[in-house]
This record gives sequence, structure tokens and C-alpha cells, in this order.
Amino acid sequence: MIAQLFLTALLALVLVYAWSAHRTVPIIGLFASVAALAGLYFVWVPEHATALAAFAGIGRGSDLVVYTWVVISLLIMLHLHLKLRLQLDMITRLTRAVAIDRARESRRDARPPRKRRAVMSARKTETPPIGLQAKK
Repeated sequence: MIAQLFLTALLALVLVYAWSAHRTVPIIGLFASVAALAGLYFVWVPEHATALAAFAGIGRGSDLVVYTWVVISLLIMLHLHLKLRLQLDMITRLTRAVAIDRARESRRDARPPRKRRAVMSARKTETPPIGLQAKK
């Protein structure tokens, strides 16, 4: 009875997580909800897990649960691995873009200014408009 209560509490936490994950990634939330609900059902009605295991050709219901857990864990690890590779690829592309942008900036800064000084000195020699002339 204590194991059933403990497993029920853990599966309830999985349901809460599935509900929160459903908003961001609906398919993960759905699969987690289905797995948690099936787990709750088999925790409270273990005879049905044994019957399902016998139908599948597996000796005991607990073996069926363990095999299912292993498959789900492998799928989760594959999903996380693919997400990590995608993020690393995105970081690589972003790093390249930043490096190219910085190289372009440094090349722009290294160029000598184009006739800018001549224009600035010409402006200094011009007389200001009539309303802005300094009073003597």
C-alpha cells in the first residue's frame, strides 16, 4: 500500500509537469500525460498489467512496465540528444555570424577616413548665418 501511494504521488507530479509542458510542447505533454495515467491505472490495478503482459508474451506485468520504461527513457534521451545537436548547430552559426560582423567592423574602422577632414575644415571657415553670428 505504501508503494502505491508513493508511486501515485510521483505520477501525479508527472501529470503536473505534463500539464505545464503541454502549453509549450503539446506532443510531449500529451505523451507524458498518457504515460502517467497508464502508470496510475497499473499501480492501482496490477492484475491488468499482468494480463496485458501475458497478451504481449511477457511473463509478468512488472516486466512489461520495466520494458516500457526503458523504451520511453531511450526515446527521451534521443529527443534530448537531437535538441542538443540543434542548439549546438545554432550556436555555431551564430558565432560565425558574429565573427564575420566583427571582422567587417574592424575592416571598416581600419580604413582611412575619406575627405571628411576637408569637409569639416571648410565648414569652420564659413561664416555662420546672420542670426547666429557672435556679437562683438
